[in-house]
Amino acid sequence: MTTLLELDRFSAAYGEVPVVREVSFALAQGEIMALLGRNGMGKTTLLRGLMGLTPVRGGRATFGNNDIVAQSTEDIAHAGIAYVPAGREIFGTLSVRENLVMCARGEGGWTLERVLALFPRLAERINHGGRQLSGGEQQMLAIGRALMSNPTLLLMDEPTEGLAPLLVREVGRIIAELKRAGLSILLVEQNLPMAASVADRVHVLNRGQIVYSGRPAELLADEDVKSRYLGVASTA
Repeated sequence: MTTLLELDRFSAAYGEVPVVREVSFALAQGEIMALLGRNGMGKTTLLRGLMGLTPVRGGRATFGNNDIVAQSTEDIAHAGIAYVPAGREIFGTLSVRENLVMCARGEGGWTLERVLALFPRLAERINHGGRQLSGGEQQMLAIGRALMSNPTLLLMDEPTEGLAPLLVREVGRIIAELKRAGLSILLVEQNLPMAASVADRVHVLNRGQIVYSGRPAELLADEDVKSRYLGVASTA
């Protein structure tokens, strides 16, 4: 498979002490990779570093044939990476339509009509303001807004945070559908069952370093790793 994103000893930090420390992995085109770990272990910092939102302190991040470490956030977005941030960060004073249309870019297949077909609830709420949406609807809007830029790679940070179980399953369905459409996804998630259900591979971060890599089924069967790094109680 063709490598789309490759990190080589990638480090990022807000201050002098690195939060992400020499992380290396490769994500293939069309693959979903999940980054798991407790809060404060560097997952969000890694995504923000890739988007140029957090200073990178060392290493390389190659997207396609280009090292994006020294590029601006705007250039990274134009290269084909879209970011769905934790907390959604939609524009509350703008309508659903305005939130989506303002992010339209490129000539790929993600049009307003296609995004609304993926999220029928947004079609029903098309003229409602962002603040009038429920948490689940806001998450749909955040994902749809990212898709409107027609990315090659989607970075998703905690898309199920604060959602009811039914909506968690809906987000999982949407991610699986995006994969079938050929989109590559780097997913940061706390919900292990959801992440395991959609990911091809998983990495577990602890104190900014990868401490486990494998297939989802392998992680689900490893009670020691789940207990030590994810806080999941053993079923034994």
